[in-house]
Amino acid sequence: MLMLYPEVKPYNKFRLKVSDLHEIYVEECGNQEGIPAVVVHGGPGAGCDANMRRFFDTTHYRIILFDQRGAGRSSPHAELEQNTTSELIADMEAIRTRLGIERWVLFGGSWGSTLSLAYAQTYPGNVLGLILRGIFLCRDQDLRWFYQDGASHIFPDYWEDFQRLIPLHERDNYIAAYHRRLVGADDVLRMAAAKAWAVWEARCATLRPNHDVVEHFAEPHVAMSLARIEAHYFMNQIFMEPNQLLRDAGKLAGLPGVIVHGRYDMVCPLDNAVDLHRAWLDSHLEIVRDAGHSALEPGIVDGLIRATRDMANRFQHLIGDL
Repeated sequence: MLMLYPEVKPYNKFRLKVSDLHEIYVEECGNQEGIPAVVVHGGPGAGCDANMRRFFDTTHYRIILFDQRGAGRSSPHAELEQNTTSELIADMEAIRTRLGIERWVLFGGSWGSTLSLAYAQTYPGNVLGLILRGIFLCRDQDLRWFYQDGASHIFPDYWEDFQRLIPLHERDNYIAAYHRRLVGADDVLRMAAAKAWAVWEARCATLRPNHDVVEHFAEPHVAMSLARIEAHYFMNQIFMEPNQLLRDAGKLAGLPGVIVHGRYDMVCPLDNAVDLHRAWLDSHLEIVRDAGHSALEPGIVDGLIRATRDMANRFQHLIGDL
């Protein structure tokens, strides 16, 4: 089974002003002449971490990481204004233009798969291929599964902690109830809601309990941006039309894609990946039999690294022309 590549440090870091309000953090590592690959993090609002660099062979790839609006090292932190899907897509285009890249590989998981698909359907000519994990189509059924009635039956003990903050008369819509608290003026209640939201997600993200994942999500800086921005997007139907990603899957025609999805993914159930694969004829679906949602579970790591290796072999002849 393949494991993460050794740690690597960026050779370039910069901040990019993308609006009168937002400034995003961008970094590059690996081979400056290699195949460009942009890492699209999850959440929305989770931000990037150093492990995301380690899915790529640095002799073959020019790896670009960025923190989306309001997330990670971007500023202002957890900001909801001027924070929509179309604006994130525009930010990716601004990064590509700034770095002088013609076409790049999109590498995204969970919400990162959502945004990668939306970007590729908007700018298919700027994409070499896609490597996606833990597909999240953001349909009403997907949100209801995780935040209302679905995963709650698999993890009733964790769900009890998630619902405790919400009074009975508001429990018909947990997303709306949490959103009210996450955008409210009460600082203490806002942080309590952020931690409860983030910990629920973290606890469900791995096949086996992983304290490190829960601890990371519960960290106040991460929890606040993750919970606020997720709730903001979900309250607004991710600023897209219903079922738009599947409806527009034909726009991906000719783009090679690898979909890696854990069979026991309780955050984004497997039907997300199966439905996408059926609609996107140029995709290959790998179902990892002993994994959940997290990118760092051994079977998911193995599948993603195999995918980056295969994509490198596919596009090696283009190095220098990208």
